[in-house]
Amino acid sequence: MNDVLKLLLEGESLSTEQMAKILASTPAAIEAELSRLKADKLLLGWRPILHPNVAGENMVRALIEVKVTPEREGGFDRMAERISRFQEVESCYLMSGAYDLMVIVRGPTLHTVANFVSSRLATIGGVLSTATHFMLRAYKEQGFILDVETSDTDKPAVSP
Repeated sequence: MNDVLKLLLEGESLSTEQMAKILASTPAAIEAELSRLKADKLLLGWRPILHPNVAGENMVRALIEVKVTPEREGGFDRMAERISRFQEVESCYLMSGAYDLMVIVRGPTLHTVANFVSSRLATIGGVLSTATHFMLRAYKEQGFILDVETSDTDKPAVSP
């Protein structure tokens, strides 16, 4: 990955001095507000949004439906927290409907993601079942519509 992208992914997009200038404030006031937002756990961090087809990462993402047995006293929270601690897990949500947790997983290959699900996720005590759905193509990412190139070969032939 290019060094500028690494810096953006690991850091902040604007310095406090830049934010102060834009907001006609002082760097100290911006630092105080950022500290307050972090202390209130409203601001967890920020990251740039990379175009998944252009970034060159070739990462595989999958949505995993997980059915679990809620724990006594802990409900779904402890199970969700345990699953969320895995490095492969990008996001984890409690859901209504046919399954309990929706887990979004990222890995370098289909095999790596499938292996994570079968050997680490599905073997956790209390996990009743999993269903894996691999994400094949992104059309919109975190509110941004992605430019999707279509070739003429994707279009059906028109008969006269």
